Amino acid sequence: MRTDPVESAATGSAPVADSSPAAERARQVRAQLPSGGLFADQHWRVAPDPFPLGEALAKELDSLGRVLLQFYRAVNLLYRQSVAGKQPAWIAALLDQGKPAGLIALQRAPELKHDLPRVIRPDILLTEAGFSITELDSVPGGIGLTAWLGKAYSEVRGRRSEDNVIGGADGMLKGFAGIFGEAERVHIVVSEESATYRPEMAWLAEQLGPRFTLHDSRFTDFRPGTAVYRFFELFDLANVPSSQRLFELALAKQVRLTPPPKPVFEEKLLFALLWNRHLRDFWRRELGEGFFQRLRRHVPYSWIVDPAPLPHHAAIPELNLTDWTQLKQLSQRERELVLKVSGFSAHAWGARGVYVGNDLSREDWSAAVDQAIDGFAHSPYVLQRYHKPRVVEAAYFDFDKDELKTMSGRVRLCPYYFVTGEGDAARAQLGGVLATICPADKKIIHGMSDAILSPCCG
Repeated sequence: MRTDPVESAATGSAPVADSSPAAERARQVRAQLPSGGLFADQHWRVAPDPFPLGEALAKELDSLGRVLLQFYRAVNLLYRQSVAGKQPAWIAALLDQGKPAGLIALQRAPELKHDLPRVIRPDILLTEAGFSITELDSVPGGIGLTAWLGKAYSEVRGRRSEDNVIGGADGMLKGFAGIFGEAERVHIVVSEESATYRPEMAWLAEQLGPRFTLHDSRFTDFRPGTAVYRFFELFDLANVPSSQRLFELALAKQVRLTPPPKPVFEEKLLFALLWNRHLRDFWRRELGEGFFQRLRRHVPYSWIVDPAPLPHHAAIPELNLTDWTQLKQLSQRERELVLKVSGFSAHAWGARGVYVGNDLSREDWSAAVDQAIDGFAHSPYVLQRYHKPRVVEAAYFDFDKDELKTMSGRVRLCPYYFVTGEGDAARAQLGGVLATICPADKKIIHGMSDAILSPCCG
């Protein structure tokens, strides 16, 4: 039985430390934290056990990687066919919008024709109806953190076998190492914009041994035959001095670069294209009916906020609006919608540039809608149905009060899929799953000091 750490008023004795098995497991986890931490100036609540997914969800996530890899293949083909005139020109024009000419040329380079991201991470919200895949991230943070969590929780003594971490102690480590093939050396280049994540990538490189080295954005000593992991977004190239040299070597096939310099994969509006009726036959053909229906079942309906005038008899599908300014007139109940900047922007990652409609005043929502309409030409916005995450009860250990606590929270799952092999033989393997559990009153789920971060088990 757990002993609450309360001081006895009668005896004046010191608080009694919680000696429960759960408390001991939480202490073991925290004791394994590297001295330099895993995130710059960020902390989280420690759970005594992995977050349980249940057998059905764990099995579905295990197979989801091949669906998402095929989606990326289809996106790559859709863009190329649009450029070549085999698909409508508006697709490439939309995906190129706001991008500099040099980056568009890179994206269209024949040398990179078939290159896809080697790490795929969806953001998944657990809802009452199942789960929603809200977006994909091809330059995700959390790889080192999730690897550390998998290792730390797998090594905790006294854990039940049914609580085994998905991916085990080294699934993330092996998965990340495997995406670079036979490259002799691997350089991990982290920009200043991504500096928050530098400690986790430093830990990751240390675990993987001398083949892996960590560098800032000034590093240029890329030797033929080496591989590079690009931990910087393409909107930030002006602040990455080494990027031009790196991309030249990637075009010459002298280095193995992932993710490739193709901004199409950093766009959130891809899910709006999935729902576009004009492209339905393309998606069915390239994904197959099963994968197509599976994605539509889990991806919320999404729109591109394009202010182009509609014909007088037309309306925006599902919303029945004839002009995007009419979004401002929706009642708070009708605003179960999320507005977010799509991709090529400093506000397109983390919790920035995201507006939950039913959580805002009419004035703030109207300002967000105006911003989305005005920003279309340089930073398009996406509107998405908001499927409210369900509430779960999750335990964490309060080290200040030395007691186990329970929190009502909402969950975001981030599975990490690592792509190995080439062309049609490439396969996406699940390395691990990160659960971020935020207090139930938080509308946007992301890493914060009040959140529980833990690996997942089946």
